[in-house]
Amino acid sequence: MSDTPVKQQSTAAFYGQAVASFALALGATAVGIFRLEADPWVRAFLAIAVLYLVTSAFTLAKVVRDRQEAGQIVSRVDQARLEKLLAEHDPFEKL
Repeated sequence: MSDTPVKQQSTAAFYGQAVASFALALGATAVGIFRLEADPWVRAFLAIAVLYLVTSAFTLAKVVRDRQEAGQIVSRVDQARLEKLLAEHDPFEKL
């Protein structure tokens, strides 16, 4: 008997909300940097910093997801080995 984990899927509304929230936050930050009363090099520095932060956040999210998926695969392989051993074991076999 195996317990297959239920694959959780995000709804289209959740996905749309996440994309809209990201776009709104990035747009508001860009407008804030653009309208900031500072020298152009200060605004450029802030814009580069925001872009670096966004790419770092995406990379971190991908690494965390990949590590979690790898752990699930190892767990499933171990479970399959255990099930095979239990299926092949005959408790009434003479030693």
